Amino acid sequence: MFIVIFLMYLVFITLGSLGVLPLAAQITAVSLGGVAIAVMSVVNIVDDVAIIRRMFSAPGAYLLALTPAPRRKTLLASVIAMMMMDIITMAIVISGEVWLAMMLAGEVSGNALRIAFDVIRNLDIPVLLYTLFGAFMLVAGYLLIMMTILFCITVKKSILYKKPASGLLTFLLACGCIYIFSLLGLLMAPFGTVNTYGMFINITLGSEVMPIYALLLLLEVAGLFIITSKLMERKMNI
Repeated sequence: MFIVIFLMYLVFITLGSLGVLPLAAQITAVSLGGVAIAVMSVVNIVDDVAIIRRMFSAPGAYLLALTPAPRRKTLLASVIAMMMMDIITMAIVISGEVWLAMMLAGEVSGNALRIAFDVIRNLDIPVLLYTLFGAFMLVAGYLLIMMTILFCITVKKSILYKKPASGLLTFLLACGCIYIFSLLGLLMAPFGTVNTYGMFINITLGSEVMPIYALLLLLEVAGLFIITSKLMERKMNI
């Protein structure tokens, strides 16, 4: 599916760069690009579910359990595979849609490769660092969500296996993880501006302290990864 979507973007962007796409075709391309984003999102979710099922359900989980490697390595391999598949494909699809929309708005014209090269060449250091940091934060947030899901499933397959209302307990565990992460976020209060909206608290951070927040996210991901891998070393019910 990704290959089909990629080829569609390639054709539309190439034709648009050559100036041979009429207005109706450009509008159609942007509309198809929006559909492609939705389709790619669904495909990635389905693929992630399939990988997780192979990790925790027979028969795929048998092969994983018999792999002569520590569970932390097999877990890391699975997480990296899902991350690469999800983030790279969505980045390409969304970038293609943005490019098509800019072409429709008349913001870009001419050779696409030349324009992209000029944009990269003219990036100054602060903008480049901000872009890289934004990408890093995106990856860290994705890993936190994915590790929370894998942690809850691992607990259900080990500690909560055949316990009464195990599904409800797993849901409550996920809510507890979110609550704990929210409380840990309050650690950033001394470094930013705290705003309260009723029962909700919003902390606005300056760019100079964002690396500290990134470090907090990484520590949360690392903690979940270590606990999950340790649980997977125990008896897993697959």
